[in-house]
Amino acid sequence: MENISFEKALQRLEEIVDLLESGSLDLQASIEIFEEGIALSVRCQQELQKAEGRVQQLVKKLEGGWELADI
Repeated sequence: MENISFEKALQRLEEIVDLLESGSLDLQASIEIFEEGIALSVRCQQELQKAEGRVQQLVKKLEGGWELADI
């Protein structure tokens, strides 16, 4: 699951939501695809947290430029 990009994980999550909302899956398939969705959701959350940490490290320098702060 770590190999999948954020964008691909998000796209697959949207597919899973559509499948679950369609009601076309039996109970077992619904549970399995729900589990996949949970794993993808955790992956996306981790990526967002990493991105947020990187953004928070950017600080505006007095001269108007940007630098990566050591936090």
